[in-house]
Amino acid sequence: MYSSRADRPRRVKSFDSVNTNIDENQLNNEFIKASYMKTEDNKENNDSLSEKNRASVIFSLKDEVGGLVKALKLFQEKHVNLIHIESRKSKRRNSEFEIFLDCDIDGEQLNEIFQLLKPHVNLITMNPPDNFSVEEDDMESVTWFPTKISELDKCANRVLMYGSDLDADHPGFKDNVYRKRRKHFADIAMNYRYGDPIPRIEFTEEEIKTWGTVFRELNKLYPTHACKEYMKNLPLLSKYCGCREDNIPQLEDVSRFLKERSGFTIRPVAGYLSPRDFLAGLAFRVFHCTQYVRHSSDPLYTPEPDTCHELLGHVPLLAEPSFAQFSQEIGLASLGASDEAVQKLATCYFFTVEFGLCKQEGKLKVYGAGLLSSISELKHALSGNCAVKPFDPMVTCKQECIITSFQEVYFVSETFEEAKEKMREFAKTIKRPFGLKYNPYTQSVQVLKDTKSITNVVSDLRHELDIVSDALSKMNKQLGV
Repeated sequence: MYSSRADRPRRVKSFDSVNTNIDENQLNNEFIKASYMKTEDNKENNDSLSEKNRASVIFSLKDEVGGLVKALKLFQEKHVNLIHIESRKSKRRNSEFEIFLDCDIDGEQLNEIFQLLKPHVNLITMNPPDNFSVEEDDMESVTWFPTKISELDKCANRVLMYGSDLDADHPGFKDNVYRKRRKHFADIAMNYRYGDPIPRIEFTEEEIKTWGTVFRELNKLYPTHACKEYMKNLPLLSKYCGCREDNIPQLEDVSRFLKERSGFTIRPVAGYLSPRDFLAGLAFRVFHCTQYVRHSSDPLYTPEPDTCHELLGHVPLLAEPSFAQFSQEIGLASLGASDEAVQKLATCYFFTVEFGLCKQEGKLKVYGAGLLSSISELKHALSGNCAVKPFDPMVTCKQECIITSFQEVYFVSETFEEAKEKMREFAKTIKRPFGLKYNPYTQSVQVLKDTKSITNVVSDLRHELDIVSDALSKMNKQLGV
């Protein structure tokens, strides 16, 4: 999974006036909602005006004589045509009133108005002109990334390591029977396409025996070492997917199980993918999963991810909604990012999803799949003899990832939610000339690079807030509040 490609330099267009210096918690939601609705009405009723230059401005002023005249004079001086004006008493402060303006303006004028208004008003937000968007040159410099789940077909087979070809130091390198078996698994993965059922495997007696050894030894450690979310979901994997010491679950059954629990699905893969391709799958809640079993000569060791690692390490936590969300957000942050940024995200993924620790009831517990599928390192991580640091993406992203021996340091989070919030803040530092929003209904990502796409998202969010508001209202009536 760890490799990179050179990326062309990219230019990011800035537009400092958009949503600058706004306190959304203070600005009344009802007023914003009414303003957006009024703006839409104005667009319909002012067809003679150029919609490509339409923008909205909201600000608050002290309730004093001449205040509004001074503010409006700024628009006049910049030759801005005011199409609609609304005012009302502020519900936030009795000494203020709020102004909504709909105007015919371009991006340069809007930026100038913002700078002029800023010293004289308390709250200000601006909805940019309808024609504002990221320049095409900026988008062309972005590395291609899938925008819908079916496009994972284009990158899921770019295997970097192993697959059916084994290195000379691999335990199965000299075993022709094992190599032939690995080719069989690789062919299944390479021929898989989105929407296909994952072919069922009739595992050999030797493969089941190897799986059983790993399963038995790890289950001795889980009660004292694994986090509570893992322990909650592991029995469900047994109940719904037949995960037992004497039975290796089928990936198709596991995929259906995860789909119902957290929206994740499984896609078979032949071996290691690049960080970019692997993380791209997570963005669509797709986990690229190997289906082969490690070589029987050393069942407690594998130089690569195998089905023991995937099913016993990753799957129980991918069934946990909060953890699934954490994984997906790392994936979404990687789409269209530079190689350097992708590598940083991959390193954060490595030290969380693969080798992460958390605190529960005052004790260190493990949630990383690399630890939960390795008997020796699982013991080592909680032995008290290794370095443990608080998870901080800005620090963690610089740590060296070791795949041939134990890690030099492990990172601990208080909760998945804490780790998620820190990764969200870290993702904001990644420079991309656009934003992204995942649509779970179409399993696609919407590229937010112009005013229209952003406005559509605002409309969707307003509808969601209406649903929540209605539910709260009904609950309050039931409680007599």
